[in-house]
Amino acid sequence: ELIREVIASGKQVLYLLPEIALTTQIVSRLRSYFGDKIGVYHSKYNQSERVETWQNVLHNSSKGQIIVGARSAVFLPFSNLGLVVIDEEHEVSFKQFDPAPRYQARDAAIYLAKLHQSKVLLGTATPSLESFFNTQTGKYQLVELQNRFGEFQSPETIFVDLREKYHKKLMKGHFSDSLILEIQEALSEKQKVILFKNRRGFAPVIECKTCGNVPYCPNCDVSLTYHQQSHKLRCHYCGYATQMPDNCFACGSVHLDAKGFGTEQVEDEVRKLFPEANVARMDSDTTKGKKGFDKIIHAFDSGEIDILIGTQMLSKGLDFRNIALVGVLQADDLLHHPDFRAHEHCFQLLRQVSGRVGRGDLRGKVMIQTFNPEHEVLQQVGRGDFREMFENQLRQRQEFKYPPYFKIIKIVIKHRDYDKVHLGANWFAEALHIQLNMHVLGPESPGISRIRNEHIKHVIVKLDANKSTQLAKNQIFKLKDSLLAVRDFRSLKISLDVDNY
Repeated sequence: ELIREVIASGKQVLYLLPEIALTTQIVSRLRSYFGDKIGVYHSKYNQSERVETWQNVLHNSSKGQIIVGARSAVFLPFSNLGLVVIDEEHEVSFKQFDPAPRYQARDAAIYLAKLHQSKVLLGTATPSLESFFNTQTGKYQLVELQNRFGEFQSPETIFVDLREKYHKKLMKGHFSDSLILEIQEALSEKQKVILFKNRRGFAPVIECKTCGNVPYCPNCDVSLTYHQQSHKLRCHYCGYATQMPDNCFACGSVHLDAKGFGTEQVEDEVRKLFPEANVARMDSDTTKGKKGFDKIIHAFDSGEIDILIGTQMLSKGLDFRNIALVGVLQADDLLHHPDFRAHEHCFQLLRQVSGRVGRGDLRGKVMIQTFNPEHEVLQQVGRGDFREMFENQLRQRQEFKYPPYFKIIKIVIKHRDYDKVHLGANWFAEALHIQLNMHVLGPESPGISRIRNEHIKHVIVKLDANKSTQLAKNQIFKLKDSLLAVRDFRSLKISLDVDNY
């Protein structure tokens, strides 16, 4: 209704989505209401298609009245913007990390709306902590939908204790007997199943059983991921790939073991456990090309696929019918991520995945396998208690000086020569300590301290949310210029990322 109102007044609408995969369903829905007034803009379209949309927006033509797009759509030349809709506003995908410009499309879209004096609608079932905090402080207005769309029942959430299942030898691969039983039941009733594992590939680590050697990427400080389909070891950071060896690189032993698991291994196990079922996988390896997402989504929607395995792509607002079960194979990976938002993201991701089930007459079940079913975040997921999670996280953020109480500026220093990076980063951090009255952390090596043969150091500046970010950035840029004026440090790559999350 809001969109109808805005375009009736001759103004334009920007509808932002976090994932290209979502455009198919949203566009077909909007087209059923608004016909050909819709343009689509994202990176899977070729240059001429994007230029056409750009021209339609610039001239406010009928085909450029409603623009559906991923984050880059915020840069379109709107002349008469009346409404910005940001769907799944909590999604990390709205943040552009590399290359520059580094921006948060949600925040950029809110600023764009301010320039045009237009309305903004942020939509999500699991708000980001920052946005919900803004509703509590009166900056945003909160509208709550108490019931699920179509009065659908909330699914039943069941936790499976993996400690007990492994102890009693009730596991087949990565599947507990309870999960296998639920999948069998769903398939026997001609219902669909979604299985979630937030890691692609077959196995993240290949280890020699004889000497313990693990193949690493020659360009990055990260182990190579085994992809069974292509029988290759791949680096997910620089793209390096090599054939899977028959022998250990170090000692020549033939006893190589796959450690950990990804979506490819889950698919392999599912095909063995349920040979009669039609199985498909949805991750960035299987959705290459413009129509990659569409094919899988259409096949699952039309009932050609019984079991769909996927990464976080599956959690992002896709609307499917007749899903009886969502299985989360190991929730612990999400909890133990080295990130101050790990618990917030875990809650959001599991609630969003749960949201795919029980649309229609079916209530549906969510089965979460974990080594720690008592964890407070998992219990909050089970109860759907967003406010408790929000209040707990907010207390911790305030105590440890994190957003929304503090702004974070991450300074990234890179070079092929480790000594230059080390000395330059130390000088920078020391200068920040002396010159700025702020909290400075580092320099520290990140979890993966070398990518594409460049060594990396991080320096983090925490800035009170009420202080001017621009002033701090100006001071940091001055120090950066001073450092790069020194001959030995001239070749350092230094970049700034404000709100690097």
